[in-house]
Amino acid sequence: MIEKSTGTKVEEAQTAALQLAKISDEDRSNALHAIADSIAARQDEILEANEMDVREAKDLLAAGEYSQALVDRLKLSPSKLENITEMVRSVASQDDPLGKTQTARELDENLELYKCTVPIGVIGTIFESRPDALVQIAALGLKSGNAVILKGGSEASHSNRILFEVIQEATAEMPTGWSQLIEARADVDTLLEMDDSIDLLMPRGSSEFVRYIQDNTSIAVLGHTEGICHVYVDDKADLSMATEIAYDAKVQYPAVCNAVETLLVHENVAADFLPKIAERYIEADIEMRGDEASRAIVEMEQASRDDWTTEYGDLVISVKIVSSLEEAIDHITTYGSKHTESIVTEDSDRASFFMRSLDSASVFHNASTRFSDGYRYGLGAEVGISTGKIHARGPVGLEGLTTYQYYLEGDGQVVGTYSGTDAKQFTHEDYEESWNPGSLFER
Repeated sequence: MIEKSTGTKVEEAQTAALQLAKISDEDRSNALHAIADSIAARQDEILEANEMDVREAKDLLAAGEYSQALVDRLKLSPSKLENITEMVRSVASQDDPLGKTQTARELDENLELYKCTVPIGVIGTIFESRPDALVQIAALGLKSGNAVILKGGSEASHSNRILFEVIQEATAEMPTGWSQLIEARADVDTLLEMDDSIDLLMPRGSSEFVRYIQDNTSIAVLGHTEGICHVYVDDKADLSMATEIAYDAKVQYPAVCNAVETLLVHENVAADFLPKIAERYIEADIEMRGDEASRAIVEMEQASRDDWTTEYGDLVISVKIVSSLEEAIDHITTYGSKHTESIVTEDSDRASFFMRSLDSASVFHNASTRFSDGYRYGLGAEVGISTGKIHARGPVGLEGLTTYQYYLEGDGQVVGTYSGTDAKQFTHEDYEESWNPGSLFER
């Protein structure tokens, strides 16, 4: 079988996107349930393919070329596949994001303007290490009526191929080419040049890689760089609660972008709090790196300036004692990546000040940073987390994969009627009504 070129795959995706936008939500959702069923039915094949990737990754880990965090993100298990199928079904159960009337406005009698949600079109995604990302992106693309170009990392090639095959077979009734898998590293540069065919790029990887994508294409890019997340333990915190939050935010899954990387502690509670959380971290094999004040209370490695700007994605956390709420905010503003921050405090005024003072996509009060996730936000899943401010922010779910069109329903009106000394006046009256093609003629 002759492998299609990247250009051909993108052209097929363009054609499929136009067709997919017209397919009913019921059919798109049924296809998603078919994907979930197929993943469950072919679990053994998927795990076998994944084990090949993991074995190769462990060899490269031993050679010092891969990190443990990458291997952790790569590995699938029966429980993880179950979570993936649950995620796909959750996406299927979401309300249809397409065809929603955002505004309805009468410009004049029988001249009505509607602003309605539509798919973006063709979305190129480039991700590394996590094969579950392929399923998330494909599921959200299908539900939102977008064609997707999937470029996974070579470290997950066996996993990506079998998962893509499962998706293709389960969605045979969908437009041909709605999902495309590309594998060669050189294909990325080809994608970057296709600004007339690809509507949005969503890279998921290292900060250097995301910046490379942003610097080498004129296509709109939606993505984030580092996930340098913070938990600040205020002097008004419940320290038992703070211990559980700081533990969960680091230990529950250290390899992901919403895991905490820096723990900030108010000096008034540091002597009581740090020994408690250090005991828990030691049990979980977490390496602590602290400033001088922290190391005076608990034995830990010396933190350098680089630690404040490092996304470890591993069993490491940096610790700093601060003298005030304002100093905590200044530290996060200086060193953070605008991803997710959390304050632990029983003082609602201080919590409000903290939350309104930061420019991060998600800011929490008395909750683990690990809640910063599309599935946990009730979005079904996410294609990534955006730390930018344009179009979509935070976990990007179905809403972030839509744009809008204006539809104008008229009855023979011309602009000349509204010009000159005897011009008619626009009414510009907003009202609650959903767009229905030809609705003027059905009244």
